[in-house]
Amino acid sequence: MKAQLLPPQLHEYFADSTVTDILVNQSTEVWIERHGILERGNDLQPGQIEIALERILTPLGRRLDRLSPIVDARLPDGTRVCAVIHPIAVHGTTAAFRLFRQEVFALNEFCEDSNQQSLNEVLLELSQSQHNILITGATGSGKTCLVSSLVSDHSGQTSTTSERIIVIEDTHELVISHPHTVRLEARNATAEGRGHVSLDDLLRSALRLRPDRLIVGEVRGLEALTLVQAMNTGHSRCLATMHANSALDGLHRLDLLTMQAAPGWTLQDARHMVDSAIDVVIHMSRQPYGKRSVTQIAKVISSPPAESHPPRLHYIYRQHDS
Repeated sequence: MKAQLLPPQLHEYFADSTVTDILVNQSTEVWIERHGILERGNDLQPGQIEIALERILTPLGRRLDRLSPIVDARLPDGTRVCAVIHPIAVHGTTAAFRLFRQEVFALNEFCEDSNQQSLNEVLLELSQSQHNILITGATGSGKTCLVSSLVSDHSGQTSTTSERIIVIEDTHELVISHPHTVRLEARNATAEGRGHVSLDDLLRSALRLRPDRLIVGEVRGLEALTLVQAMNTGHSRCLATMHANSALDGLHRLDLLTMQAAPGWTLQDARHMVDSAIDVVIHMSRQPYGKRSVTQIAKVISSPPAESHPPRLHYIYRQHDS
């Protein structure tokens, strides 16, 4: 990001490759996340963050004022910014910058030291398999980073160069260096309510663009049904992420999202389709000391719809305290 758009205190952190998040509270209080740990940063002067946000958002055609007190935008360098101003933010402007880093981590960096070798072998095997994989976890748990790493092998180079990958995201975050990648990004409606392009719109279009592999940045709406149906009609090696507390909760949430998009379906119908679509669920967690790691890997057991309470997951790996 251009230095002239930012207060000097913030520009220092944008230039620091170890910083992943910059948070501003109450207009002046600054916190940064470095290596997964929050640290107190240098405070801003009153009014600095408001001026910076206006400079940043104006070229994007976005506004942040009393009529539009909340904004969520992606900057040209890939940084995501979410900001809320007074009086919605009671004690003053709050802003969160998620910095975009062009970095792909080795798969073993998502493994705890105690079982790094064996877990790394499982992840490497999954990255080269034909499985459809759902990655679950909380915000900031490393889901997006793991997707990027699974698409690349342990050396950082994409393992299958002949496939055509279509990446669908609400906001551009995934780092993928594959030579045949098509990126589609959703778009919010204008102030007049026009021009909205949803993830479901993008996914439907992607299915007509001859994909060998679909990657969906985050499933959270009507696109769940389209994705599940795509996986059930011959599309393999798909990757998708979802916010959930565990691998099993991720499947349950996908059931509910699928039912919301298909009101005529029963829960049993949705579960059967989801279990047939997803092969493996990987759950990510952020540890208290900041490391983002894999805490659960489970194969999905696809059972006949006649069974009322079939087991859904067979755990390949499960961290003891997960």
